[in-house]
Amino acid sequence: VQLQASGGGLVQVGGSLRLSCVVSGRTFSAYDAGWFRQAPGKERELVAIMPWRGDRPVYSDSVRGRFTISRYKAKDTVYLQMNSLKPEDTAVYYCAAKANSANLEQIRNYDYWGQGTLVTVSS
Repeated sequence: VQLQASGGGLVQVGGSLRLSCVVSGRTFSAYDAGWFRQAPGKERELVAIMPWRGDRPVYSDSVRGRFTISRYKAKDTVYLQMNSLKPEDTAVYYCAAKANSANLEQIRNYDYWGQGTLVTVSS
């Protein structure tokens, strides 16, 4: 299974970016997918998760209302629309997927990870 993330870059405060993650080579029929991020010197943290079953997405408090996660199942692609970006959003963003039924919000439950894409928000 491979996850390919793209769409990162340099943006000014208040700007927007859209990240994409393409999942390929999967052998399972369903999976939860999400975005996580890691800023320099900090632990990796949850940003947003889209469950396979169509339950409501999960967002961290820090991005709720500014970021939107979506997925296009037919193309195995997950998106993260990021609006009203802040300097504290600067991080490497990773997409991840899991085919197990373990807790959605636990990073350790995600088996498959993309390579990361850097988002830098300048003030």
